[in-house]
Amino acid sequence: MDARKIIGWNLRKFRVAKGLSQEKLALEAGIDRSYVGRVERGSENVTISTLELIAAVLQVTVAALLEEPESGSPRPQPLSSGRKRRGQRSAE
Repeated sequence: MDARKIIGWNLRKFRVAKGLSQEKLALEAGIDRSYVGRVERGSENVTISTLELIAAVLQVTVAALLEEPESGSPRPQPLSSGRKRRGQRSAE
């Protein structure tokens, strides 16, 4: 797996684990939402500076975004789309 795919894989894994949409992550990191999508798909060469911004929002190290996933690991699932029901909303 090439570095861009590894970064994208880990970005999605950590983002979904935090319950953040691409839009929310981008807003908090000060980057464009479509850029986050391109990074997750592995089609964007991301800079170290941008990785630092993303890692800070996700509360992980830059190194964690560069770790190769274990062989055979299932692809991280996306967040469910749409609005959450009233009882499912988390305190923001």
